[in-house]
Amino acid sequence: MFIDLSLLGKVSALLTDEDFMKVLWVCNIMLPAFARAKGLPWSDREGWLSGAYDRILMGKDNSNITLGVAFPSDNMGRDAEKIDNVSFYGFSENLDTPEIYDESLEGRFREIFEDFKPDIIHVFGTEFPHNLAAIKAFGRPERTLLGIQGLCCEIEKVYMANLPENVCSDMTFRDKYKNDSLLQQKEKFAKRAEHEAEAIRLAGHITGRTDFDQEVTSKINPRAKYHKMNETMRPVFYKDAWRSVNTVPHSIFLSQGDYPLKGFHFVLEAMPEIVKEYPDTKVYVAGNSIIGKIRRKTVTVPDEQKNASGKSRYPLAIRISAYGKYLKKLIRRGRLGGKVIMLGKLSAEQMKEQMLKCNLFVCPSIVENSPNSMAEAMLLGVPIVAAETGGIPSMLEKNVDGLLFEAGNSQDLAKCIRQMFREPVIAAVYGDNARKHAKITHDAGTNFKRLLEIYKEIDAIAEG
Repeated sequence: MFIDLSLLGKVSALLTDEDFMKVLWVCNIMLPAFARAKGLPWSDREGWLSGAYDRILMGKDNSNITLGVAFPSDNMGRDAEKIDNVSFYGFSENLDTPEIYDESLEGRFREIFEDFKPDIIHVFGTEFPHNLAAIKAFGRPERTLLGIQGLCCEIEKVYMANLPENVCSDMTFRDKYKNDSLLQQKEKFAKRAEHEAEAIRLAGHITGRTDFDQEVTSKINPRAKYHKMNETMRPVFYKDAWRSVNTVPHSIFLSQGDYPLKGFHFVLEAMPEIVKEYPDTKVYVAGNSIIGKIRRKTVTVPDEQKNASGKSRYPLAIRISAYGKYLKKLIRRGRLGGKVIMLGKLSAEQMKEQMLKCNLFVCPSIVENSPNSMAEAMLLGVPIVAAETGGIPSMLEKNVDGLLFEAGNSQDLAKCIRQMFREPVIAAVYGDNARKHAKITHDAGTNFKRLLEIYKEIDAIAEG
């Protein structure tokens, strides 16, 4: 087929700079597209940004967007680096101390805005100082869109997650050395919550996914316009489906368990009751292990990891946190030795593999807005038990897509898990319902169109 290139030139000539909206993304992590082009490592924690990035580059749905992306990086100069006709900017930030606000970030963002001249800035998240710095430096609330992910102000309120007082006040050698006891962690979240509230107050537009985040943000800034938009998950979770015949009987999977918010202790408190009825029950926990040895026999380990022992130079006794110490105590008290398997940090593929092998996905957090790991489990059709807290009821319909238990109530949690184990056919139906629900909620095409609608709406309102 012959294509007249001169016609393409004439068509492109009709599109001037004025036909394109300039949008700058302010992100928490480096986009994989940039990392691949530069031969740098990247995180696979996100999928939504990459999916939207690719669609913008292809001009999907007449996006007509000129994109810029800013993210934390100590390896970039002051000037923009162009890849795929996208301007990438780096800024320096200590992500290990997100409770400390660095005013110098405002100056860096003013440089970025002067160079890129965005029509709209889209700030992803409220958890880090750069989120607030970008909004303050831009100074145009009518053209500022703040995306809500977690909510530090709500986390700070319930950070201790019903832990005994003596555990909350405990300090191990590690905690003292790092100035990172549970009480200090709570204080850090309180400071982050102050910065978060200021960012929300300064934004003219908010985008979120749940009734929970809409209610919280509207109390802080009732003048901001709230835009509902669901999130797209990592591509690997849209393929394949959970089947009970492929699972390890009575196996429970948690995506994280390294700080109280995530509720690992509630599962350990529930386990003795579960084990009475189902003695072969095991709990598999992904993410950073704060209680020692990592065992990955149940997931495929890439060749580059096979020779890595993962052992620390220091004994557990001097690197364990107060929370880790309490988890170990619950394991001993419940006689759960051999029933708790720490998997360590998993790639997206490894996470999916483990989810498909588990009998049940449990989200025991004391509060969540919209946990991505639960959404990914829903996409695979894994039966789910989750805490009825925060934005979770907006994601999963109770007694239709899965079971919800009273947040922080380990007895209620045990009851729900035993119910799922007793009724495997109904559990599978829940999983299938959740999969159908999630495929609508997390449809990439629908969510991208919604993003464009929001950008155009913001631009139209600002133009007046």
